Amino acid sequence: MKPVITPSGEDYLETILVLQKKLGMVRSVDVARHMGFTKPSITHAITTLQAGGFVERDEDGFIRLTDVGREVAERTYEKHCFFTEMLIEAGVDQETAEADACRMEHAISEDSFQHLKVKHQG
Repeated sequence: MKPVITPSGEDYLETILVLQKKLGMVRSVDVARHMGFTKPSITHAITTLQAGGFVERDEDGFIRLTDVGREVAERTYEKHCFFTEMLIEAGVDQETAEADACRMEHAISEDSFQHLKVKHQG
């Protein structure tokens, strides 16, 4: 059974993935800065993600994606990049494309996304 995660949870995982690629090690404060949220909000979200098995926190406060968390984050990030690129190619400005892609990445089924990807590549 696939673990259940909210769109907001997917956004947190995606952010952690991006920050891990950029910084290597990620703390709650890094996520807070990147997302523009307060540290208490991030701490609550990370605790929820940890309870769901998506992230782990070590004794120094560093956040690591679990295998399941990484899979969700990479899938979400792939959709985000795909839709951002498609919208920009269609003439949408960068900021709007990013915002719309963020909404689209959560709304589309995996099946529909795979079909769009194949259609766009071919």
